[in-house]
Amino acid sequence: MSDALTVPYRTIVREWGRIGVIGFGGPPTHIVLLRRLCVEEREWLTTHDFEDGIAATNLLPGPASTQLAIYCAWRLRGWLGAIVGGLCFIVPGLTMILALSAVFLAAHPPLWVLGAAAGAGAAVPAVALSAALGLLPASWKRAGAERPVRVRWALYLLAGGISAATVGPFLVLVLIVCGVAEIAIRARGRGSQRRVVPALFPMTVLPVVTGGTAALCWVALKVGALSYGGGFVIIPLMQHDAVVTYHWMTGAQFLNAVALGQITPGPVVQTVAVVGYAASGLWGGLLAAAVAFAPSFVFVIAGATHFDRLRADARVQAFFVGAGAAVIGAIAGSAIPLGRELSHLWQFCILVLAAVWLVGLKRGVLPALLMAGAIGILAVLAGAPS
Repeated sequence: MSDALTVPYRTIVREWGRIGVIGFGGPPTHIVLLRRLCVEEREWLTTHDFEDGIAATNLLPGPASTQLAIYCAWRLRGWLGAIVGGLCFIVPGLTMILALSAVFLAAHPPLWVLGAAAGAGAAVPAVALSAALGLLPASWKRAGAERPVRVRWALYLLAGGISAATVGPFLVLVLIVCGVAEIAIRARGRGSQRRVVPALFPMTVLPVVTGGTAALCWVALKVGALSYGGGFVIIPLMQHDAVVTYHWMTGAQFLNAVALGQITPGPVVQTVAVVGYAASGLWGGLLAAAVAFAPSFVFVIAGATHFDRLRADARVQAFFVGAGAAVIGAIAGSAIPLGRELSHLWQFCILVLAAVWLVGLKRGVLPALLMAGAIGILAVLAGAPS
């Protein structure tokens, strides 16, 4: 940990809470704000320490920017600082998204709310595609320059995309199998007789949960403990469970949930709170968030002292070549079932405009969703179906 152990808890509460309030824009914004606070302004961490934290948390399943916020607070005040900082980073956005859930998931919302939801939801498939394209360069670089590895990388990418579009409930299994396959191939190439990450194999046996609180906890756990590659991979992980398997919400409402996760501050993973709210009201939203974020605290607090060894482990690096490529494919592939949830011609027009804005012009997600919501309001007030 850092020598700056005299940083008061009230400072962590104030600064991490401030980032939680103003952190619109997802992980890139969170990283910039944390870097500015911890490295540039307060000099609590060196640039090297901070970059190491980014690299290590990107190797962990779950929301990387949340884990980075927890890690930075851990460096200042140990495990208690990590809990305080992490909660202050999460709670502002969670409060906002639960309040919006009550409005957007009400039995009879006002017409303008229906329009905003339908408009913003129409842009979500384009957001998924843009997120996948944004992750491609780093994953391609991680794969290295060897042709066989790059061919396998492309196959993992394709497997993830097809799985997200067709076999939603088994996506976690596909992601893990792709990662383990890459470990096995590399181990065989080195003639290694070591067992291939045995701890991963029990996770490939996915339990069958029929419903109720246990089902909600399982869905949230998959989001928090098995979502490799960043927050947006939660979309294909959750969609089939929330809409098809457990019928907690309609496809259109799930689009709204994703949009709410994008326009509120804090981690995108808070989308799971909207799903929890749809399943069991406020209690369900709080439970889903608690289960989804708990692994991040455990991973960082229990593993932070081992981050250097984690980054140097060839098997870990191999796993993320396979699983990481599959994740990107899954995020892109999720645009297909998301697009199928659109039901009106004017929504497809918004989707095209959003794709041009996000993919063609490479502009921001938050403005895209806000503009799409505004267009949706104008459309329904003008008489378009909602």
